[in-house]
Amino acid sequence: MHQVNLNPLGIKVSTIIHNASPPVLYERAVSLEKAAITSSGALATRSGTKTGRSPKDKRIVVHPDTKDDIWWGAVNIGLDEKSFLINRQRAIDYLNTRDYLYVFDGFAGWEPTHRLKVRVIATQAYHALFMHNMLIRPTDEEIRSFGEPDITIFNGGAFPANPLTGGMTSSTSVDLSFERREFVILGTQYAGEMKKGVFTVMNYLMPKRGVLSMHCSANEGAAGDVSLFFGLSGTGKTTLSADSHRRLIGDDEHCWSDAGIFNIEGGCYAKCIDLSPQKEPEIFNAIRFGSVLENVVYSEDERVVDYSKHDITENTRASYPIEFIPNAKIPCVGNHPSNIIFLTCDAFGVLPPVSRLSPEQAMYHFISGYTAKVAGTEVGITEPQTTFSACFGSPFLVWHPAKYAHMLAERMQKHRSDCWMVNTGWSGGAYGKGRRMSLPITRAIIDAIHDGTLAKANFVKDPVFGISVPQSCPGVPSEVLMPRNTWSDASQFDATARKLAGQFADSFKKYESVASPSVVAAGPKI
Repeated sequence: MHQVNLNPLGIKVSTIIHNASPPVLYERAVSLEKAAITSSGALATRSGTKTGRSPKDKRIVVHPDTKDDIWWGAVNIGLDEKSFLINRQRAIDYLNTRDYLYVFDGFAGWEPTHRLKVRVIATQAYHALFMHNMLIRPTDEEIRSFGEPDITIFNGGAFPANPLTGGMTSSTSVDLSFERREFVILGTQYAGEMKKGVFTVMNYLMPKRGVLSMHCSANEGAAGDVSLFFGLSGTGKTTLSADSHRRLIGDDEHCWSDAGIFNIEGGCYAKCIDLSPQKEPEIFNAIRFGSVLENVVYSEDERVVDYSKHDITENTRASYPIEFIPNAKIPCVGNHPSNIIFLTCDAFGVLPPVSRLSPEQAMYHFISGYTAKVAGTEVGITEPQTTFSACFGSPFLVWHPAKYAHMLAERMQKHRSDCWMVNTGWSGGAYGKGRRMSLPITRAIIDAIHDGTLAKANFVKDPVFGISVPQSCPGVPSEVLMPRNTWSDASQFDATARKLAGQFADSFKKYESVASPSVVAAGPKI
């Protein structure tokens, strides 16, 4: 283990465990943190009362140097610098009560020109192992020459924020200062806050450098052709990018620079509720020694994980280095993408299973970030619920969504990338009447995109959404391609399509003032 000096930060703890190996972190997590080793060899841990991110408690310091850059509002809530420094000092005071601390130094971004040096300071071995998995792991030589970090994370999550501090709404606070390049965590031990904190920093700094940061997965074909998969939870982003015939560049966070695509992370953070070796063998087999399991249920005697159980949370997670995936591409970089794929789970059953988007439509649907979730269990909810999340990841955006959309459109035009929308949701009717699109059909569509067959098809315009729908696709029945043909009641289909078009229009109103007339006109026709 290497030595690191935290005294300049006001941290006086004498024992600093720096870039420890997974076996060392395992031993300490099991002996000191009540972690367990599962039958597959993964480390099983608990994140305390918070089993997911706390977006309402995220704050960004309002500073003259950056305040005009930031998309302020419900996503980016401002915090004065004094309150940030109070929280920072509170975290440091807590860290100073520990007998030892863990420090992990790693990189964000596989392209050397744009990678950032990240330092994580934590009180738990499992947090150090988590970030060992999620950041890019430095060589011994890189650790020795690491120098000053570009971002420092103070993880005092086991200690609460003071709710009386200005700008606080609870005892949880996740605070970011771009000027200080510091990230302070109080009142939550959920490891995902660190991962998404780094992503938020990249979402600010990369566009400032002319590099597009994206919430998407990416893979590469044998010929070097790259595809990007955007999509919200439940749309199939992880499943469809994990293709045995293609190499995985990354599952969640990427950048598009002048040189091509690069992964931000050194690992994967997969949801593992209902995980099985049949459905997702690559992920299932990656959960072995070195992986971290959060909030899963396992048998006391055999330590066998039951992925079907959600006694603690439905947001059970697995973190592992990307090289645990057999067909991962190391280093995680690729060419400029040939295909951009927007995944949506349309539970209304009115969007076609695949359509090609013009550059203006691509901007419109990228800014919209649509999916629809099935009806919940609450009384009175009997139909699908629409979700619009700008750029398919609004909780992590820093600039206005239009900036990311313009950058995407410019790159698509320059590199002649095709853009497709793939509906992994319902066909033949809405949820409750129709059926979910089968995975073999969706995979056949993705295959046809990748081998170039779909681009050569004849297309017709959807009368409501204006998107171009292919009339044929290998492996897909022709009637399925036109969703209106799969409904038994055409008038009901038309009414449902008009209703969804209206929801698109209502959602897009808040962006009309910054979008060009051609992009506004690319939306559905009501």
